Amino acid sequence: MTVRTSRPGGGAVPPPEPGLTSERVLARAEEIARTLVGRQAETERRTFYARDTHAAFTEAGFYRILVPRRYGGYAFGAETFLRVAMTLARGCPSTGWMYLFGAAHSLAVATLFEERAQAELFRSGHFICPATVAPRGTAERGPDGGWVLNGTWPYASGAPYATHFLGHVLVPGDEGEPEPMMFVVPREMWRIGDDWGGQLGLKGSGSHSVVMENAWIPGHHALRGHLSRVGVTGGTPGGRIHGGEYGGGPLSFMLLELGALAAGMAAGALDHYADLMRTRTTIFPPVVVRTDDADYQFRYGEAAAMIHTAEASVLHAVREWSAMSRRGPRAFTRAEELRLALISREAVRLCWRAVEGHLIPSAGSSALSDGEPLGRVWRDMSMMHSHAGLGIYLSLIANRELAQARFGAVDGADRESDGGARP
Repeated sequence: MTVRTSRPGGGAVPPPEPGLTSERVLARAEEIARTLVGRQAETERRTFYARDTHAAFTEAGFYRILVPRRYGGYAFGAETFLRVAMTLARGCPSTGWMYLFGAAHSLAVATLFEERAQAELFRSGHFICPATVAPRGTAERGPDGGWVLNGTWPYASGAPYATHFLGHVLVPGDEGEPEPMMFVVPREMWRIGDDWGGQLGLKGSGSHSVVMENAWIPGHHALRGHLSRVGVTGGTPGGRIHGGEYGGGPLSFMLLELGALAAGMAAGALDHYADLMRTRTTIFPPVVVRTDDADYQFRYGEAAAMIHTAEASVLHAVREWSAMSRRGPRAFTRAEELRLALISREAVRLCWRAVEGHLIPSAGSSALSDGEPLGRVWRDMSMMHSHAGLGIYLSLIANRELAQARFGAVDGADRESDGGARP
């Protein structure tokens, strides 16, 4: 058996722009998002955003927003990160999706893994780590107590420019029963599959598979448990090392991401609908520019209210998440995490009702022609509903778990793992 090894950890590096502010980062996101609108078709053909876009994100500091300062990041926090992702998704849904799911998991890694692992994984400060939640592949004990990984992990959004990958695999538990294990693998340990771009939507989201063949990682780069089941009420390594949001609940933050993306996509759809209103006329007499027609005014206003409400609810929820982080890990009970997560689900539903129920029916069939931006957003948001976090967890499981947590019902599904436990 041929086993490849990762490089040893290095020292921390300062951020490239020590004086950079979150306000400047948000302004950069606005500037870059405007350039993404005209590149949507190109991004879909490529199946991921362009290398010059990646370079612009790198230079703007986007990939370091959630990386701790001691490892060369900016630690600007959850709200800044979600605002940047929301803005990029407004310009191009695929680009926003790929960026968010590549950059988001630096927060989970900095929260859950011990200091030794963090120093190695964040050694350059530039950290892009897509993740998948479905356990796949195999893990066997390898040299020096590490793990040898084999398999294919699909839907790793952000893989084309990733520096790492966070995945799950089933391993024998204490009583021989299989249980999930999460792990982080450096980029040199895996390759991406040529299997993305033929889907209904999000064709440019870089959601390729990650393929590993005898990839070795040290034992401290793996943790027993599933990312969605980790409880933090007893504290986390990140909370002890960095404080603040690095002691927050991974589940609720991970699911708030979906609401932010939906709000960004729907805002983009509203932009495209506004362009149609300015340039097209009504079909039935009196024939006027759509901006002068009462029915189109009504549709626009209804959709705008829904989208703005969705955005406000997501941003309010993430501010609550940050405030809970400052109060300490005990604030993140399972019930509180689920409460925040379900706000995100309702935000997605509002955005979908706005686009699917008001904008699409009145835009006209020509707006759904191949390559038209409004039709692309509709496809992308349709595809979004197949995401397991939205279509399965938030739509089904989270409701039951919230009730169980509130009323003390006993169910095997609501047991939490202890964050930071080693295999």
